[in-house]
Amino acid sequence: MVQDLLHGPVAFAHAQLDDWILVRTDGVPTYNFCVVVDDVTMAITHVIRGDDHLSNTPKQVLCYAALGYPLPEFAHIPMIMGADRGRLSKRHGATSVQAFRDAGILPEAMVNYLARLGWSHGDQEVFSRAELIEHFDLKHVGSSAAVFDPAKLGWLSQLWLKQTPPARLAEALVPFIARAGLRPTADREWLARVADTLKERAKTLAEMVEVGRFYFEAPTRWDPQAAKKFFTRQGRERLALLAKRLSAEADFDAEHLELLFRGLAADLSLELVDLAQLARLAVTGGTASPPIFQVLALLGKGETLARLEAAQAAIRTGA
Repeated sequence: MVQDLLHGPVAFAHAQLDDWILVRTDGVPTYNFCVVVDDVTMAITHVIRGDDHLSNTPKQVLCYAALGYPLPEFAHIPMIMGADRGRLSKRHGATSVQAFRDAGILPEAMVNYLARLGWSHGDQEVFSRAELIEHFDLKHVGSSAAVFDPAKLGWLSQLWLKQTPPARLAEALVPFIARAGLRPTADREWLARVADTLKERAKTLAEMVEVGRFYFEAPTRWDPQAAKKFFTRQGRERLALLAKRLSAEADFDAEHLELLFRGLAADLSLELVDLAQLARLAVTGGTASPPIFQVLALLGKGETLARLEAAQAAIRTGA
């Protein structure tokens, strides 16, 4: 009889148990013997594992009794399944902690997600480690298998990115910047400001680097569809006017840049969004980015003017 905290009393007939080996002929002990000795040595009080190990437990219970060891509490929790209800495996994608770390999932998000697989505390979805320690109880672990949902992990990961302090995000981003073939900056304060503009636009640290690649390298190609619309002779003239006003701007911060853009747009009888999109395409290579005034302020006057000149040259040559 196995007393299980989730399944209750589970009975096994002795006829089901084979005459199992404790130690092989080469002197290596077998699994069911090892785990008993190991758990007792480490003073384990609760053995919590997948329910695929429930069939091993009666042998281990007999081993505890034979050696005079006190029984720990046993809890066999449901397995984690893929979306196809098959046992989670490599065919479902990343299945190791290291793989998720390498993808840029924050540790807090990973722990939060795994804890919620098959367990609940009301309707709460987001838990700090302190909250998990406070609220976790085996009584609220479900009896059916949990399905691993990558989309929900991505959603949770983005929530954790949003609430992580920018300074910590900056440090966490450094290896991902290098891995993307970019040069990490030594200016962590600047990188923290960059991270703060990107955390609303990505679900992982790796995605943050990709959507913010323009911060670290100037574009050499521009979105072709957007270029057809904005990179015209008239667009080149507008970029030249914009560059002239920016070069004379003493206060290169987001607030003053927005006022400058609004003034130039009014002078050109343009909607602000049209001038902003033209500038965004020129300096980032695309039409999606954090607010353009923040982007220009972070790039700085020199880099911004250089990119505007490069865009004008590309329009002139038809590149």
